[in-house]
Amino acid sequence: MTTRRELLRQLAAGAGSLAIDASCGIAAASELRVGRPAPPATLVQLNGEPLSTTNLVGQVVILIFWATWCAPCHSELPLLSRYFEEHAAAGLRILGFSLDTPDKIDEVRSVAASLSFPVGLLANSNASGYGRIWRLPASFTIDRRGRLVSDGWKEKSLAWTRQRLTAVVNPLLAS
Repeated sequence: MTTRRELLRQLAAGAGSLAIDASCGIAAASELRVGRPAPPATLVQLNGEPLSTTNLVGQVVILIFWATWCAPCHSELPLLSRYFEEHAAAGLRILGFSLDTPDKIDEVRSVAASLSFPVGLLANSNASGYGRIWRLPASFTIDRRGRLVSDGWKEKSLAWTRQRLTAVVNPLLAS
């Protein structure tokens, strides 16, 4: 296991930015590669039930990281909810990871009540393979074979639009 001191020493020596030894529990976002297997993620839903991407192979999955205080999220979440309703039967799953703190659970529940896809707090879930979430909204798309198709860190546009959903997700649902 890498200690914090060793980690800081490696970073100071230029051994990597986010490419940090996974044994220390910090995600290596630089290891995300489109076309490669997506890191597993488990959303612990607000009802306490876990939902893992490893159990969703065969479906198209969008991981969305959001927060109640994120202004762009307020327009993106309803769009994703409508898109999910339209395409769930075709094998679409959306997992919503809220970056809000547990003391904001009532606000998260209020937003989640208007959404058609499962939501949970990132603090209670595990998506460490996607790196430290430092900008919102952030999303990642996984194809039916469990491969990363869209890396939210490399997208020019952070938020989903209807056009982007059509261009990125519709072909995956058709395959």
